[in-house]
Amino acid sequence: MQALCLVLLLAAKTPNVVLIVADDHGWPDFGFMGSKEVRTPHLDRLAESSAVFPNGYVPTSLCRASLATILTGQHAYQHKICCNDPPDGVDRSLMHPFIKKAPALPRLLGTAGYISLQTGKFWEGHFSNAGFTQGMTTKGRHGDDGLIIGRKTMKPIYDFIAGAGNKPWMVWYAPMLPHEPHNPPERLLKKYISQDRHLKQAKYLAMIEWLDETVGELLKYLDDKRLRDSTLVLFIVDNGWIQETGEKRTTRGWFAPRSKLSPYDGGVRTPLMIRWPGHIKPGRYNDLVSTIDIAPTTLTACGLKVPAEMSGISLLEAANGKTLVRKAVFGEIYEHTAIDIEKPGVNLTHRWVREGAWKLIVPVKGKVELFNVGSDPYEKTDLSAREPDQVKQLKARIERWWNGRSD
Repeated sequence: MQALCLVLLLAAKTPNVVLIVADDHGWPDFGFMGSKEVRTPHLDRLAESSAVFPNGYVPTSLCRASLATILTGQHAYQHKICCNDPPDGVDRSLMHPFIKKAPALPRLLGTAGYISLQTGKFWEGHFSNAGFTQGMTTKGRHGDDGLIIGRKTMKPIYDFIAGAGNKPWMVWYAPMLPHEPHNPPERLLKKYISQDRHLKQAKYLAMIEWLDETVGELLKYLDDKRLRDSTLVLFIVDNGWIQETGEKRTTRGWFAPRSKLSPYDGGVRTPLMIRWPGHIKPGRYNDLVSTIDIAPTTLTACGLKVPAEMSGISLLEAANGKTLVRKAVFGEIYEHTAIDIEKPGVNLTHRWVREGAWKLIVPVKGKVELFNVGSDPYEKTDLSAREPDQVKQLKARIERWWNGRSD
């Protein structure tokens, strides 16, 4: 009886959690971010009732590392999951212990009585490796059976929520959308086909609307079950995307050089949204935020202490209009395939920092680049030669951040 009372008390005082992670989605490509090309009515409505941070960032613009950062509140150099794949010939399961050792959000929520469901993208072997109590992925490179979520069905999520009873719960909804393969339903594709738009771009935009439809379906389910007010909803993208429209697939894939796998905003910038009725103030906030903040924000909302080894901070005060004390966000870019899975620094290609409107990119090889992304959001004009003092200041910030790492 005492245990039952504890569960009921937790359910009454702490929110359920839905974490929505879009996949390979460019930051401008939402209606609420100003796009006139793509239709995202459900995400736009979510934005209307959320704290929206348009200046959100992912530290590392590659799927696996980025997802691990969302789950752990750590930079890739901390959790060590910095590349999509191990070196050729190395068993990929040797990377799975990293998530087991990290402060993974589902595992931490479990200490407070939460049950959790993994669906969609998850690279770290069995879902339980991150502390999920239930899941769709048991091995697979991207997420094996979990990848049908969104594209084929939403039922596993609804069954999980329906069976949760009075226990607080978390859902990880990370569909492989709008990620390749870009094979949208014909009914959506025909909306975007036009003479002045490449077919590859039309398919990408249709995939975004497909993602939007699934988000709308999930949010409607919460409304229908009267779970809206008791559920914390967070939305983020794992990394950006700019569609490549050439006739031949490049060595990168079908994405442009300054998008996924790059330190430019086309790869690392994402809107971040938080909806929690009665606890946050809907609106747009220009603070610099990062996906390292997702886990700390969730833990704080759920009444749990944020572990010291997490680099992120809670955004709940910022989501109520209080300006963040933190003024800069940092990131690091790594090779797609690791050279050494135990030493993240060996795989490094770039480091970057944004402070205010200034953004500095420092490659391992080559010259630094400085952009004012406030006036030049697509990073067309390198100002490093004109602003040497700004370069010096930001480079010193990167070095202080980087020298604090433990690898």
